[in-house]
Amino acid sequence: MRTLLRPGFVALCLALGLTLAGCTSSGDCDSPYAGSPQFKGCLFANPPNPDTPPGAGTWTIWSRFVFASKSGTVPVDAIPVRPLTTAQLEALDPQANHVVRLGHSSHLLKLRGRFWLIDPVFGERVSPFSFAGPKRFHAPPLALQQLPPIEGLILSHDHYDHLDVPTIEYLAQRVQRYFVPLGVKARLIEMGVPAERVQEFDWWQGATHAGVQLTATPSQHFSGRSLTDRNRTLWASWALQIGEQRIFYSGDSGYFGGFKQIGERFGGFDLALMENGAYDAYWPAVHMTPEETVQAFADLRGKVLYSVHNSTFDLAFHPWQDPLNRLADLSAAKGIELATPEIGEVLTVGQPRSNRRWWVGLK
Repeated sequence: MRTLLRPGFVALCLALGLTLAGCTSSGDCDSPYAGSPQFKGCLFANPPNPDTPPGAGTWTIWSRFVFASKSGTVPVDAIPVRPLTTAQLEALDPQANHVVRLGHSSHLLKLRGRFWLIDPVFGERVSPFSFAGPKRFHAPPLALQQLPPIEGLILSHDHYDHLDVPTIEYLAQRVQRYFVPLGVKARLIEMGVPAERVQEFDWWQGATHAGVQLTATPSQHFSGRSLTDRNRTLWASWALQIGEQRIFYSGDSGYFGGFKQIGERFGGFDLALMENGAYDAYWPAVHMTPEETVQAFADLRGKVLYSVHNSTFDLAFHPWQDPLNRLADLSAAKGIELATPEIGEVLTVGQPRSNRRWWVGLK
């Protein structure tokens, strides 16, 4: 069949198959992570969640990506981007905490005067190949070379839309400290990051660096970067405490009881960066619908709901505006303070702002 001969077919299976339904491998039980409660049967695993609806099988998902048609998943009009300069970033109040949306789940943070990155992806594609796979809708608001000195870099898991080789290779010696889930350290070392700069965490483990208290918290997802390494590394959400303010980052996750547990343990969050995109009934366990995102936000006891994981890459079958429209409508109906910042927009935690539905009217 001609579809199987398309150059992007293998890349598509690898890039999107990893995000949705990779293969498993028995692995070697002689592992330094064998003591982790999340390490079971020689691989990392999610706790049981009987409330998760059943999903489709691996072949069904892959076949759909290869043969099914899509509609409206890629914007026709330009996504608005606010260009940033190093001078603008340096001018941000060093006594406050700021979050800058770079696109998808990538964020630059200025926390009490020092800069951090979360899941930075500056590459053109989220794929094992530079010539094929999901391509970004817009340029980043600033180039890698324009980034200020980075104090810390936080990773949620090792999928290509969160762990980007060209980005990490450029930043390898330019970041003071990396904070990653169990097993991801080896990935970074392969990309040129000095081993002594990387610290690994199991769920509920934490550290303090440059005035920021970090805790790796649970999420319901999976990991892998090839067809044979599924769940060889752990995935996580993150809780950050900076002075009196708390920020939560969900990473990628399906809805599960862990959100309520996190909310109870930390007593709520001033800002919650919540996954909102790439969901589908075929894979309900690993990504949340907007309705589930709102419920997870309530479980976390959040004050401001900040939408991430959308508007940059085509990773599912829903129209690209769907996560934003549904979340905005739900938030308005429930009286939730919502943040859907434009790419490059700066949000200052605890400061009033006017939210705008920037995507309305775009095709």
